[in-house]
Amino acid sequence: MNITKYAAGMALSAALFASINVNAQFVPAPPPKPSPQNWHALDLTTDGYYGVSLAKAYALLKGKKSKPVTVAVIDSGVDTLQKDLKSIFWVNTKEIPGNGIDDDKNGYIDDIHGWNFLGGPGGQCDHNETTEEVREYNRLKGKYLGANTSTTADPKEEAYWQQVRTTYETTVNKSREELQDLKPYMNILVGTSGFIKRELKLKPSDSFTMMDLGRITTPNDTVRECKNAWMSVFQQQGVEKSNADIIKGLSEYITKLSNDVNPDLEARKRIVGDDPNNWEDKKYGSNQLKFPDAQHGTMVAGFIGAMRGNGYGIDGVADNVRIMAIKAVPNGDEYDKDIAYAIRYAVDNGAKIVNMSFGKKLSPHKDWVDAAYKYAAEHDVLLISAAGNDNQDVDSKADYPNDTFADGSAADADNVINVGASGPKKDETLAAEFSNYGKKNVDVFAPGVKVTSVNTDGEFSTEDGTSFASPITAGIAALILEYYPTLSSKQIKQAILGSAKPLTGVMVLKPGSKEEKVDFATLSKTGGVVNAYEALLLASKMKGERK
Repeated sequence: MNITKYAAGMALSAALFASINVNAQFVPAPPPKPSPQNWHALDLTTDGYYGVSLAKAYALLKGKKSKPVTVAVIDSGVDTLQKDLKSIFWVNTKEIPGNGIDDDKNGYIDDIHGWNFLGGPGGQCDHNETTEEVREYNRLKGKYLGANTSTTADPKEEAYWQQVRTTYETTVNKSREELQDLKPYMNILVGTSGFIKRELKLKPSDSFTMMDLGRITTPNDTVRECKNAWMSVFQQQGVEKSNADIIKGLSEYITKLSNDVNPDLEARKRIVGDDPNNWEDKKYGSNQLKFPDAQHGTMVAGFIGAMRGNGYGIDGVADNVRIMAIKAVPNGDEYDKDIAYAIRYAVDNGAKIVNMSFGKKLSPHKDWVDAAYKYAAEHDVLLISAAGNDNQDVDSKADYPNDTFADGSAADADNVINVGASGPKKDETLAAEFSNYGKKNVDVFAPGVKVTSVNTDGEFSTEDGTSFASPITAGIAALILEYYPTLSSKQIKQAILGSAKPLTGVMVLKPGSKEEKVDFATLSKTGGVVNAYEALLLASKMKGERK
């Protein structure tokens, strides 16, 4: 799963923490002015932020009637009781809740709002996993390590093993190095939080924010150093976050790294009970959708369709959607089998748009996922995916899943949109530093830097990621289909890509670089940022092709 990148920011903050008891006079720089909480919805000309011009889009739609659109969110699960979401969830009216019977005979018992492909009996869930390269290395190493591969494998399989081994070694070495740095840093975060809480007279279970630090005026050197260090952490990780948010995020990242170095390779079998390498082993999962890792999926659902105009939370992009929640993404890499079945579940149960904010480096059963992509195309379902957060060129180094099919039948499907992440200003920071890119394989960019959505248990979060650029785009797709229900998935894709005017000549920092600049137009197929207003203008001129 592509999670928000902690490593670079945490490394810098760790260096600042190292100054404790060394540089007591360190004073952090004043924090940059944060963008408005809803900057992703704003208009560049009117508001000065490179959002998707949502107010202009709704002005264009004024007086028009809409039809509800079901959008599937294949992700980490959702909080089905979230105040801003609970009224917009898809409901399977053919199921009788809680009777333990598959009333609609779709293969899934009591699937009222969706399905959990990581679920097991007794409320269990395989929500912490390792990466695909670690799973594949351990699956294949018995056959290849120390073996005479010239007599034990066909050339294609042997080449795959070499790819697995190289990827595995790179991943595990990197994870081991990061753990060595971040575990002590976590201890410092927790320890310094204690000093701050005591100074602020907070309970151990309370949290504090950057604003709270302004109340600390003590001359005590230790407390002052802790304050300065935490000021720097907030500046790096987000001035709107609490210390609890930052510690929780780092804890999840450390768990992910630990799962690479010391993987629990029996968790899937022990918890879910199926064989993820057997396509025919299909009766598995549960209907429980909320687990401790549901933050990501809840935020994604919020961007797409959180209740608009209710005075709470955020306003989702689309105003008449039904969110079908499908849990198939752990803290770690998703399984191809789960993704393939999740897409088919979405299609079979009426979703017209599917958001997929995840990705990985290997796809051992890509043919299963490719077949699911084709199944979606056959049923006129639009798939929208996150490009990934590794600041890499996916034209030269693939990220999975993708629509370059293994059988050579397609390299750019009509029903798939791949989305990179952009920032709030039309300057050198427009391309998110973490975003993947590619002139062939990334279709468009959308807001994904410091964007805010609802979180679990009535909370809110501001995060980075192509994971959030994707649902903002999915929300636009849903908005188009709500008001122009005869348009096909191909036509919706055309409208979205056509809305992104190529920004030729706008020089930006190349993702992953602090100095090298590139033309923004070279980073994606369209060379631009998606715009809801322009997409609706284009859609309004199309003659519907939906059958």
